[in-house]
Amino acid sequence: MTFLLGRRDFLNYSTSITAAVLASHAGWAADDTTAKKPKLKKAVKFDMINIKGSNQEKLELVKKLGFLGVEINSPSKIDLDDLVKARDATGIAIHGVIDSVHWNDTLSSPDEKVRAKGLKAFEGALNDAHKVGADTVLLVPGVVNKDVTYEQCYERSQAEIRKALPLAEKLKVKIAIEVVWNNFITKPEQLVQYVDDFKSEWVGAYFDCSNMVKYGVPPADWIRKLGKRMLKFDFKGYSNTKKWVAIGEGDENWPEVLKALAEVGYDGWATAEVSGGGEKELKEVAERMNKVLGLG
Repeated sequence: MTFLLGRRDFLNYSTSITAAVLASHAGWAADDTTAKKPKLKKAVKFDMINIKGSNQEKLELVKKLGFLGVEINSPSKIDLDDLVKARDATGIAIHGVIDSVHWNDTLSSPDEKVRAKGLKAFEGALNDAHKVGADTVLLVPGVVNKDVTYEQCYERSQAEIRKALPLAEKLKVKIAIEVVWNNFITKPEQLVQYVDDFKSEWVGAYFDCSNMVKYGVPPADWIRKLGKRMLKFDFKGYSNTKKWVAIGEGDENWPEVLKALAEVGYDGWATAEVSGGGEKELKEVAERMNKVLGLG
């Protein structure tokens, strides 16, 4: 059966269809805009809180400034039982632990005794993470220098980390491999391969958005290539001309970083790694973080 439309009917029909299509596209655009904003939780390294006071007073300060979590070093002089009480009292999460001896007692050392000492410290960090409720331990896997080649660093560090994997799995704490200026992993493909070699859900990447700028690959490209491997990220501010600068004054290209984070579906912690200070200094850090992360 054929229906014939008059001129007025045809125009009304066309207008209705056009409006429906535009409304549909507008909805898609709104959804797309929402999808391109990652859900980030702002944090600082605990050692950035430079005030005299108890663990609870320190956590209360960062809470006041809008932070949701902290990362601690292991080993450290912090009373972890007291810190857990402070965590529970304030609601500030201890989201991660940092292996603080990985530069000295390296897992890539040619000395077996040094590697064993480094592994013991790393296992201690995993236990500390479990105790405070953290879900990752940040680890610099090794250092390439005049005594250690890239290949040796790769093989030795992986061998030691594999020894710790059963403990990580038992404690439900993930091993987060960080990129730093250690002459080791300087390209995203290298980090992807390093993580994938373990074939374990308990090993992932901890990406520093500022550390790798000087090597030429934009942070957003790292994020896209790491994808779901990226467990967490932290940042400072790095300029190719001025070197270390304040958060937001470097060459990280934050709009593109946020876009990449959304593309890979990253919803999680964003941690500042700068000098810190008292309330005044930490307030400035918070404000700079809000600006680059689009947190308002």
